Amino acid sequence: MYLSPHSSIPDHEIELSAIRSQGAGGQNVNKVSTAIHLRFDINASSLSSFYKQRLLNLADQRINKDGVIIIKAQQHRTQEKNKTEALSRLQALIQQAVITQPPRRATKPSKNARKKRMDKKTQRGKVKSLRGKVSD
Repeated sequence: MYLSPHSSIPDHEIELSAIRSQGAGGQNVNKVSTAIHLRFDINASSLSSFYKQRLLNLADQRINKDGVIIIKAQQHRTQEKNKTEALSRLQALIQQAVITQPPRRATKPSKNARKKRMDKKTQRGKVKSLRGKVSD
């Protein structure tokens, strides 16, 4: 499977197995195994250590504690479409893990924004003070 110009995953590292789909269906649902169960072991793969580390640090429910990605595709009626769907989901997951977020720059409100906020607070306080009991 192609990831980038510098890296790819050999087909023998991806374990695909056909299983029966869940849910309601017709006469076909109990007889034909159209759903695909994809398993990819991150630690045993030939990916670079950068990819492995980023994937293992990813907080995703599809990655179990042993470092195995498990994807179940059962959207389509044919096994071939589910197979391509599972492979594309694996590819998207790996590419998502590699994207680095830019560091957050701390900002503070402008002087005018702080002044407006304080003016609104004092205005609101005056309104609330006028709601009190009237004394003679």
